[in-house]
Amino acid sequence: MRRVRAAVLPVLFLGTSGYFVWHAVHGERGLIARDQRQERIQEARLELSRVQGELEAVERRVHGLRGDRLDRDQLDERARQLLNMVDKNEIVVPYGPERRLF
Repeated sequence: MRRVRAAVLPVLFLGTSGYFVWHAVHGERGLIARDQRQERIQEARLELSRVQGELEAVERRVHGLRGDRLDRDQLDERARQLLNMVDKNEIVVPYGPERRLF
């Protein structure tokens, strides 16, 4: 009986400590979850930089089509694409749908 009473407190302490250690590693805010969040943040940053590059390209194209400063070459290119027409002296180089220019 005396041994049981002497062992209760250390077992309770070890059990409580084990509970907190397990949650510190595997819990919602534990070490494993932190590593996963860091990976998702890195992926999101890469996606952000890719999308920002696309946004800058689109903004450059839109800026060339503004009414006060119209880029005639860009307007001609866009009109030919939308109308699906070319001049008789032009050479057409077809691209597949996966290699779109814009």
